[in-house]
Amino acid sequence: MTSETAAAPAQNLTDILDPARAAAFQAALGLAPDIAAGSELPPFFHQLYFWTPLPPQGLGRDGHPKVGGAGLIPDMGLPRRMWAGGRLRFEKPLRAGIAAEKSSVLEKAEQKAGRTGPLGLVRLRHEIRQEGRLCLTEWHDLVYREDPDSAAPTPMSPVARTDETQAREVPFSSTLLFRYSALTFNGHRIHYDLDYARDVEGYEGLVVHGPLLAQHLMLLAEELMGPLAEFSFRASSPLMHFEDATLCRKGRDLWVRGPDGRQCMSAVAVPME
Repeated sequence: MTSETAAAPAQNLTDILDPARAAAFQAALGLAPDIAAGSELPPFFHQLYFWTPLPPQGLGRDGHPKVGGAGLIPDMGLPRRMWAGGRLRFEKPLRAGIAAEKSSVLEKAEQKAGRTGPLGLVRLRHEIRQEGRLCLTEWHDLVYREDPDSAAPTPMSPVARTDETQAREVPFSSTLLFRYSALTFNGHRIHYDLDYARDVEGYEGLVVHGPLLAQHLMLLAEELMGPLAEFSFRASSPLMHFEDATLCRKGRDLWVRGPDGRQCMSAVAVPME
């Protein structure tokens, strides 16, 4: 059974892309913090901007803005939110220290029956312009689910490929997750509230942000392939804060492999011609 909602009106935001915030993110990732006013921002660094702060009464139990009401995302009665994946098309690099405009629309919101219960599938489209020119288009896929059933069997995670031509080990920690949440103004409690992540949403630890994994893959792809024209990614299994990950690449394919060999994310990068 599938039900769809009509697209909501666009949400429009303006932000000056503060170079200090981007440099702080570089430092958090262990990179040289060399972004200054006028610098080209690395791909996906726009996640640091266009905050939508709300008072406490505007937040749901998970720390995200409440769904329904005046927001773009309707309330489908499913409490658990996950970033399932996305696709980006890059037209022109964004530059630090310059105002940019972001317009967002709801492209899809539907409910489907999944193997473990009902799912709410949401797709948002974002367009970001700077100095009147389109710089990137992003399609942002979210999944909403029911609370976990402790009596249900644990879903099997897909096994990651092992045929990579390049690989890089990346550690994670609760400190990195906290800093990324702060820099992106992401209040989702699964990333910093261990009791909530474990006792309410059923995770073994703090969950590494899906976009943080995608960020690592994009930086690796740009380093190995040059400037990107497109990048798409799909989350397949959560990574915990106490786990190291292996970033893998073969051709245009990239993926994140967990320490037990499971696939946490897969991606495809298309370089500029």
